[in-house]
Amino acid sequence: MIAESAEMGGLGGSRETERLTPLDRIRRRAEFQRVFRDGLRLPGRLCTLVILGNLRGFSRVGIVATRRLGGAVRRNRVKRLVREVFRCNRPLCGLDIVVIARPGLVDAAYASLESDYRAVLRRFNRRKPVPPPPED
Repeated sequence: MIAESAEMGGLGGSRETERLTPLDRIRRRAEFQRVFRDGLRLPGRLCTLVILGNLRGFSRVGIVATRRLGGAVRRNRVKRLVREVFRCNRPLCGLDIVVIARPGLVDAAYASLESDYRAVLRRFNRRKPVPPPPED
């Protein structure tokens, strides 16, 4: 269900070169609240993912980077890293994923964040599929 890199037999190619559009992001407070209320929370070493199915047919990402991570420069770096990891490892099915950054993520390398993100998605994929809730 997750998009693997080209050498692992995944999507590769054109999807990895696309940028994230506003449609690929969870932006509204109500959307974040729906994911937090109904989603499945899966902790990782560097971040916690809250995942909920959607009816859109494509996956979206939302990022929570609180002030305890540091100043604006550090929080923005975290958000850029998370968006890039999501872009390169986008789930194939329609999911809303909220990434809650942990303090260790601020100084982490891209490769360690990517491996942590993928490990959490693999744990999600092993679970029994849950149908998405009806849209509000």
